[in-house]
Amino acid sequence: MVWSQGKAYGQDLRDCVFSLFDGGASVGQVAQQLLVSVSYVSKVLSRRRLTGELSARPQRCRVPLKLASLHVAIATQVTAKPDATIDELRGWLAATHGVTASKGLMVKTLAMLNLTHKKRRFYAAEQARADVAAARAAWRDALPKLDVGKLIFLDETWTSTAMMRLYG
Repeated sequence: MVWSQGKAYGQDLRDCVFSLFDGGASVGQVAQQLLVSVSYVSKVLSRRRLTGELSARPQRCRVPLKLASLHVAIATQVTAKPDATIDELRGWLAATHGVTASKGLMVKTLAMLNLTHKKRRFYAAEQARADVAAARAAWRDALPKLDVGKLIFLDETWTSTAMMRLYG
């Protein structure tokens, strides 16, 4: 059964609690068999006994999303300036709408809107040149013929020590 914090268990679990308890199982046995807490079983049975309710009540105390009224504006801004960073979007929100938002809130909002805050990576322009592309292809072709035994791997510590010896 899939459950997340803040959400009610499913009705099928409640029905199992009722049927097991009505079949003669104790509260502890029902909890152990269904892998739920004794407190949950006790509360479900208590509500049925006191009010006759067999289903979960609607969730209350939902905190509205801080940026819900600005979702359209945020989506428009990200579409207009797809290379804007999270900090730039936060600055735009503060300047334009007078709303402050943390980085985490902005990331969650963009995810909720199915928008990405990941930016394109830029590569060196030389990679597009024909001579550079040919050199890279030749290097890749030569890799299988490379004698691994002749390679020397340097770590940062060795490099620093060797440089101090050489350059004093």
